Amino acid sequence: MLLEFLNSKIHRATVTDSNLNYVGSITIDEEILDAAKIREWQKVDILDINNGERFQTYVIKGKRGSKMFCVNGAAARKVQAGDKIIICSYRYVTEDELEGYKPTIVQIDNDNNIV
Repeated sequence: MLLEFLNSKIHRATVTDSNLNYVGSITIDEEILDAAKIREWQKVDILDINNGERFQTYVIKGKRGSKMFCVNGAAARKVQAGDKIIICSYRYVTEDELEGYKPTIVQIDNDNNIV
């Protein structure tokens, strides 16, 4: 049997921009994606700490080192620049893989640096 578990989390990133006129997604600094083991085009949940919004979208790589977290398309109406967000990815694991299983957690400071 497969069970869905948290794969990784980017915790307390600051939204740098929102672009209503883009097709959709969240653009994230490639360096941070690598640290969180999140891939481009992967589905993620976005949790806005400031207003309680929760939604799903997919990831687009942003420029490495840019510290960018830009919410695009219709989801741009759910966040504002300056909001703190949590980004979660998930994976399926078997019961045999559960022993010792731990997700990757990437803590982010107020300037979108990895802590």
